[in-house]
Amino acid sequence: MDFDLFVIGGGSAGVRCARISAGHGARVAIAEERFWGGTCVNIGCVPKKLLVQAGEYAGWADDAAGFGWTIQKGPHDWGKLIAAKDREIDRLESIYRKLLTNAGATIFDGRATIVDPHTVEVNGQRVMAERIVIATGGHPVRPPIPGAELGIISDDAFYLKTIPQRVVMVGGGYIALEFAGIFKQLGAEVHLIYRQDLPLRGFDHDIREASAEALLAQGIILHPGCQPERLVADGDRRTLTFGNGQTVTADLVFFATGRRPNTANLGLDRIGITTDVQGAIHVNDALQTSVPHIYAMGDVTNRINLTPVATAEGHALADSLFGKNPRAVSLVNVPSAVFTTPPIGTVGLSEERAAALGCVDIYLTRFTPMRHNLTGRPRRTVMKLVVEQATQKVVGAHMIGEDAPEIIQGIAIALVMGATKADFDRTIGIHPTAAEEFVTLRTRTRSLDLAKAAE
Repeated sequence: MDFDLFVIGGGSAGVRCARISAGHGARVAIAEERFWGGTCVNIGCVPKKLLVQAGEYAGWADDAAGFGWTIQKGPHDWGKLIAAKDREIDRLESIYRKLLTNAGATIFDGRATIVDPHTVEVNGQRVMAERIVIATGGHPVRPPIPGAELGIISDDAFYLKTIPQRVVMVGGGYIALEFAGIFKQLGAEVHLIYRQDLPLRGFDHDIREASAEALLAQGIILHPGCQPERLVADGDRRTLTFGNGQTVTADLVFFATGRRPNTANLGLDRIGITTDVQGAIHVNDALQTSVPHIYAMGDVTNRINLTPVATAEGHALADSLFGKNPRAVSLVNVPSAVFTTPPIGTVGLSEERAAALGCVDIYLTRFTPMRHNLTGRPRRTVMKLVVEQATQKVVGAHMIGEDAPEIIQGIAIALVMGATKADFDRTIGIHPTAAEEFVTLRTRTRSLDLAKAAE
């Protein structure tokens, strides 16, 4: 064998797995066909958050008057922002290369495909490896409607030459909501079209309701319960027909209607690796595919598609294979965030999912953040604990409000450790903060037992 391990994909999962495996002394090769760091670093969470932060300055400039500041807000320079973003992404991509090189991994710039159970071909060269890891990530998809090619997807959003003045976002997931907020904060008129009554399917219901209220408070125009039907061009403008024959014309139509794993034309069919109808690779708890010495991790498995999960899986597999420390990554109590304005942080079970398992106690608070008692901005914070009634363990924590992701990261440690409501109650809060509300929630809002109701 030429290598002990060949990793296909240089994103978060692949780079971590290759780097740690090489550090353990394995002979490692890794191939990437597009850019090192994968979606997150180049066309995902990192540049997205930079754009979110750019938009926040507009709100802060407006809010400053409530604190006695007079700030004259000029026009936003989109080109300057994108140039700064590009410099930062170039810096990060070079770091990923250096990490691999310094660890002793062999780097291939090119598309890798699987020829047989131990052979990979990249740039016309065939190499053999004892084990293979598939970490090729995913890609956004357009809806199956006429004219869908006239709209953009998230990959395109980071390379726009100018910011559009009128935008139609299609989708109700976190990508749609985040970019709706970005464009609105930077001065565009934004329409948001989504299929369900509330955005963020799968999130806690109270958070979904609060997110819709926050979008409206920003001035984003919501079209719930609608699906796109067709998109046509009128010069540089685009007209989308949706719902029951409604239309809206904009400078840009942005489809955030889902993602699929990058498994096409990898050669999986040659060696019998099984996938689901979306192309996601089936794996067991050890990340093994249906071919035991070939592994898959990250978004290509379409389980929990988050960068920290991918990096954790890569590290765990490297330790298991070459570090004499076999271990797996738990997908229970994985915290996540949505970088809307204000942002959302969540960990554990929603009220609905927890109540389907047994009786739960709900502790909920809504309030105006201290800052906005002076600014007058109509913004509300919602914080919520879901407590398993029988054990009094906190099984879910959810928040929409300023600094929510930063706060929930700490709360996640408590949930992973199995903290009870009594543990929260005996923790002293930091005053005055929003975070202290999580340890001062004393009055139960309601109890719910969907499992018993179903009987």
